[in-house]
Amino acid sequence: MSNYTAPLKDMMFVLTELAGLDKVAALPGYEEASLDVVEAILDESARFTGGVLAPLNRPGDEEGAKWADKAVTMPKGFKEAYAQFVENGWNALSGNPEHGGQGLPKVVSAAVQEMWKSSNMSFSLCPLLTLGAAEALELAGTDAQKAMYLPNMVSGKWTGTMNITEPQAGSDLAAIRSRAVPQGDGTYRIFGQKIFITYGDHDMAENTIHLVLARTPDAPEGVKGISLFVVPKFMVNADGSLGARNDTFCVSIEHKLGIHASPTCVMALGDNSAPSRVPPAAWPSSAIPTSAAC
Repeated sequence: MSNYTAPLKDMMFVLTELAGLDKVAALPGYEEASLDVVEAILDESARFTGGVLAPLNRPGDEEGAKWADKAVTMPKGFKEAYAQFVENGWNALSGNPEHGGQGLPKVVSAAVQEMWKSSNMSFSLCPLLTLGAAEALELAGTDAQKAMYLPNMVSGKWTGTMNITEPQAGSDLAAIRSRAVPQGDGTYRIFGQKIFITYGDHDMAENTIHLVLARTPDAPEGVKGISLFVVPKFMVNADGSLGARNDTFCVSIEHKLGIHASPTCVMALGDNSAPSRVPPAAWPSSAIPTSAAC
């Protein structure tokens, strides 16, 4: 069994003596981030990461994520640990209160996330991608997109990904070929393949919201012609319930050195009779946060 003991004394020293926690707590909206509250949060996070996540680290790496029939199954214990993670509110720690988040300073969340990563890197990559996708939606999504997706992404009930890299392009975004074809009703259908998609599929959450880079038919060449689309694994109905399965599937997972419990997926979009369908809002490349990572 893997052991992990969070360095709480060091973390509190950094927060109080270097990061100026008292000054952060004086900022509007952060008044609840008092010293005693932050200490209690870090203490509880240390118990969770040391008692729940760390024991799964080695067996998760030994078992690894499994792929079959276009679906990924996580190692034993990961699904249950993720359910506890969401129930305890860890994913929502620094989330916007407008979408159900706790609104704590990101400097506090950073210390907690350090515990996730140190105790179980494979597990931590799932919320890492979800938080990044949620932040992109928060910064550049429409009001309708925020209302439809963010509450469940902030809570962690739904996870998120960034679908960027393609086999022929690598890190050269100008060379991506994924197509977004308008359907005349305000929606698009996405055709293409993406590689190295962290947590592109898994069985820990009921839905995954993919943010996918693609080009519309009249898009200019190069990065200026790239748009970002919201592509849910399961379509979301107007009342927030889950609808039909979208044509966005994991067709394989990478065999890699290390973090075997983190599924690095090859994603195929639009290969079947019902190509990946997305809501109407395509974001121009100028609106894509440059810090987004796949």
